[in-house]
Amino acid sequence: MNQPVPVLQHFINNRIVESTSGRRQDVFNPATGAVAAEVVLASVDEVNQAVAAANAAAPAWAATAPLRRARILMRFKELMELNHDALAAAITREHGKVFSDAKGEVTRGLEVVEFACGAPQLLKTQFSDNIGGGIDNWQMRQPLGVTVGITPFNFPVMVPLWMAPMAIATGNTFILKPSERDPSASLLLADLFKQAGLPPGVFNVVQGDKIAVDALLQHPDVKAVSFVGSTPIAEYIYTEGAKRKGPYPLRVQALGGAKNHLVVMPDANLDLAVDALMGAAYGSAGERCMAISVAVAVGSVADKLVEALIPRVKALKIMNGMEAAAEMGPVVTAVHKAKIEGYIQDGIDEGATLLVDGRGLSVAGHEQGFFLGGTLFDHVKEGMKIHNEEIFGPVLCIVRVPDFAAAVELINGHEFGNGVALFTSDGNTAREFSRRIEVGMVGINVPIPVPMAWHSFGGWKRSLFGDTHAYGEEGVRFYTRYKSIMQRWPETIDKGAEFTMPVAK
Repeated sequence: MNQPVPVLQHFINNRIVESTSGRRQDVFNPATGAVAAEVVLASVDEVNQAVAAANAAAPAWAATAPLRRARILMRFKELMELNHDALAAAITREHGKVFSDAKGEVTRGLEVVEFACGAPQLLKTQFSDNIGGGIDNWQMRQPLGVTVGITPFNFPVMVPLWMAPMAIATGNTFILKPSERDPSASLLLADLFKQAGLPPGVFNVVQGDKIAVDALLQHPDVKAVSFVGSTPIAEYIYTEGAKRKGPYPLRVQALGGAKNHLVVMPDANLDLAVDALMGAAYGSAGERCMAISVAVAVGSVADKLVEALIPRVKALKIMNGMEAAAEMGPVVTAVHKAKIEGYIQDGIDEGATLLVDGRGLSVAGHEQGFFLGGTLFDHVKEGMKIHNEEIFGPVLCIVRVPDFAAAVELINGHEFGNGVALFTSDGNTAREFSRRIEVGMVGINVPIPVPMAWHSFGGWKRSLFGDTHAYGEEGVRFYTRYKSIMQRWPETIDKGAEFTMPVAK
């Protein structure tokens, strides 16, 4: 007799709230193909309940001193460190990425929490003394109110932590709508926020699908929405947000898809470039918005690059992500696996040369898991579907170009501009590439140039909809409103002597 699986619910006002929508969706263990849990899918009324809780908590949280907010985030950071492996294991169970990669994801999320702990410094602004007539001019950054994060399946811990700590540190309340494919981590984060002392209503989780997304976009009390995911959905969220009427227009930051290129120059260290391509193309089974999916081989390096890559791709250690030797785990669902296999067939049909075929892989003891092997194409051309579209799987395409100028033209001609890398030994080539390439995040001999927490993440062109990038100082700007104040005081108001040590309260 089959045992019932856990049902993953909402988290509102610091407690688990059971859904009454009557809608649920299966959550799979990608390594086995078995249903590991069910997640509820919110109704509009349940979304409204979460927004009401966040809205009620917003005034008191906005009035809380930044230092007190920071101290709660510091406790949250400590609790995350204590539960680091538990969070990583939850990622691996529902997403499939290998455990070491999942631990790295948690660490990168922690870095944003650490940055947000600097809220008192981050919210400092500028002051101009006596601009004229005894008038001083200074500025404030004030919170927006209720903010929302809609996050993807590929980083169920890191991407929520790009958003929530920044929103909370700057005095906003926050509602997380995680991916319904791997939602367990969202509830673990919610519990840690509660343990850290975050007041009820400041951090909430609404499980759901498009119904929940649309309800959040349309709710008049929601002031800002941050999204990471595919370009069609990013564009939809940005467009729908712009349509909303009311006294306070919806602020939207929507990070979309990518097709990231890595250019290998003839003077590059080939061993270094091959190592970079293996990790960047096949790490997390290619399910990263910063994954390298196109290697651009310039001139004479192409044959050498192909020769070096083929045995490495064939030798990938593909297994359950919890096994210590694993280099690559399964993809997230059977549906996504079939989609990737369709792209591989498209590449064959369009005339690309299939060097390594990852289809048909069976992992002993996990025959029902959603596994694909590494796939490698050569002679991919601009205009082919496998070059133009984001595959989001372990498929690497090699495009051959005659020179540096052709490589730049190829990349700048693509609709996406998320990340790009150049491998070279020539400083002038690197400098020219950095200046001329039309991409938001650039790596020089660095394959995945994800900015650190005190910088900001985001692409160009159809990889970003909205005016600000995620986290860092850009995140502070996104989650606050700027206000300029001019003041004159004709005389001093004396309140009397105080003899105790002044402290922040």
